[in-house]
Amino acid sequence: MYANPSVTHEVTNQAPPLTGHDVADDAVLLEGVRREGADWHLDELHRFGRYAGSEEARAWADQANRHEPELRTHDRYGNRVDEVDFHPAYHSLMSATVAAGAAGSAWADDRPGAHVARAATFMVATMVEQGHMCPVSMTYAVVPALRRAPELAKTYEPLLTSRVYEPGLRTPTTKGGLLAGMGMTEKQGGTDVRANTTSAVEQTDGTWRLRGHKWFTSAPMNDLFLVLAQAPGGLSCFLVPRVLPDGTRNTFRIQRLKDKLGNRSNASSEPEFDDTVAWLVGDEGKGVRTIIDMVTMTRLDCVLGSAAHVRESLAQAAHHTRHRAVFGAKLIDQPLMRNVLADLALESEAATTLALRLAGAADRAHRGDDGERAFLRLATAVGKYWVCKRQPAAVAEALECLGGNGYDEASGMPRLYREAPLNGIWEGSGNVNALDMLRALAREPESLHAFRTEIEAAAGADARLDTAWRELQGELVLTEDAPLRARRVIERAALVLQGSLLVRHAPAAVADAFCASRLAGDQGLAFGTLPPGTDFAALLGRLPA
Repeated sequence: MYANPSVTHEVTNQAPPLTGHDVADDAVLLEGVRREGADWHLDELHRFGRYAGSEEARAWADQANRHEPELRTHDRYGNRVDEVDFHPAYHSLMSATVAAGAAGSAWADDRPGAHVARAATFMVATMVEQGHMCPVSMTYAVVPALRRAPELAKTYEPLLTSRVYEPGLRTPTTKGGLLAGMGMTEKQGGTDVRANTTSAVEQTDGTWRLRGHKWFTSAPMNDLFLVLAQAPGGLSCFLVPRVLPDGTRNTFRIQRLKDKLGNRSNASSEPEFDDTVAWLVGDEGKGVRTIIDMVTMTRLDCVLGSAAHVRESLAQAAHHTRHRAVFGAKLIDQPLMRNVLADLALESEAATTLALRLAGAADRAHRGDDGERAFLRLATAVGKYWVCKRQPAAVAEALECLGGNGYDEASGMPRLYREAPLNGIWEGSGNVNALDMLRALAREPESLHAFRTEIEAAAGADARLDTAWRELQGELVLTEDAPLRARRVIERAALVLQGSLLVRHAPAAVADAFCASRLAGDQGLAFGTLPPGTDFAALLGRLPA
């Protein structure tokens, strides 16, 4: 007989929850922040990192995704309200992230490195939960575009750069802080925004009236939106507030919320405009040129977000394997698992280093550095393509490190996996960014010069990198078949850029492993194929958490 027949088993050999730690206590992240000029931010980053690793924050992330936003088109009396209700956990996440400075506050900070500090905070917040980062990203990105309308910027920029999260639809200037969004795509055109049919008609009072239907507008409860519409002078950019200055609701009919693969905490909608009041931003007929300032910043955030999610999935895999034993040894000490984790760590370090380098370039470009601006033009497309493309494969491999536990929703890994394809699609799919690279090469030769300068800063340090760069230069020539080759070229450009960064800034073992496997070696299609002779101990010593 059992001593206690009600007890059927004991729980052993299971990893404890990964909570109660500082997410920012990560050598790769911290080195990048220092290198890119924001070491003054480290104390605040660690404070936010402790929040991000807390049990409370992780619970909010789970709740915000399990209890999805709900659309209310009408009130009980039949009046249109077009509001979206969120679980309180979503508001808790938003409040903490905006207060930490991940939204627009960098634009109000004169310190060198302010945008790097914001990027690091953005990454740490993304490691908690990705869905709420969409409105945060768009609020950051709207500021440079809005500055093309100085009077509008004078009114709204102080509120867009606030660290106050104040949800609800009210007169914008009566709130302590604002959030912004964008409405670009339509069902008949998608990426081809020139095919948009939403119309804009100028009024005698200087405002415009919009009529049309947008296909994918996220965060519809945000306060302000930049919207593309066809004016008599061509496709133009307009500011559309949800609530007008006199306190009345603007016409912003939400037809439905998208039923998405992931990003479930974030509401993405189809709004309809019908005599909707708007203000012109930038020159009439120059809408793409105006809104591209916003798109460039959100593309940077896609790189940051993907690098952060790769880092988070790696942290979860490392934590599990440190605690799980098989065949008499910890998983992390098993040779093949060491190869997998080391390969993932290498991928993650390359992604994080590139993401923070782009953030540093953005910071210096905003302060008038033309060389950094030129570098950012080409490198953003390259980084957006590659880091976002690698995210799904890396997250899937990390999930597999947990075995069946990783397939269980309670682990959080399925949510990371559902989020993984998003940044590759958002703000321009892989093809869009590959073709954008070609446009930069054709129209802005200074961007190639800046890219070359960045790569050649590591000249002579590693023969494999030198060879890869020499071969890539031949591929960057714009021949008739360039569009057909664009994906291969942008992939190689990303690897060479990452190789140059790691050779200059990472420990020698990391740079050697990267050049051996990504630039010169016969890397397998899956992770965990690093060759014998790799310094696995050094790579595993760079694991987060």
